[in-house]
Amino acid sequence: MITIYHNPRCAKSRAGLKYLVDNNIKHQIIQYLKENLSADNIKILAQKTGLQSKELVRTQEDYFKKKLKGKEFSDEEWFKIIAENPKLLQRPIVVNGNKAVLAQPPENIKEII
Repeated sequence: MITIYHNPRCAKSRAGLKYLVDNNIKHQIIQYLKENLSADNIKILAQKTGLQSKELVRTQEDYFKKKLKGKEFSDEEWFKIIAENPKLLQRPIVVNGNKAVLAQPPENIKEII
């Protein structure tokens, strides 16, 4: 089963979901802003995508600009920071088993299907 970590208010996330729907790909939606992902969940997403912890961070968010910009954190610290501030998580992330992609652009989903 394909899983999309989705924020319905985000155009990029909606585009990823539309790609799944338009291509008749069965999926489940996790609205991660409501479901409170743990630091461990985020670490697993990083491992599945192959991205570094900081690559999962949305640097355009105000919280990042005001509190985090220019500071260095370990991977574990980044995972905790993202878990505590879920708006910082890049989106959408689409998972298929042990593989995942940041679906920007949505066509990246092809890599894991």
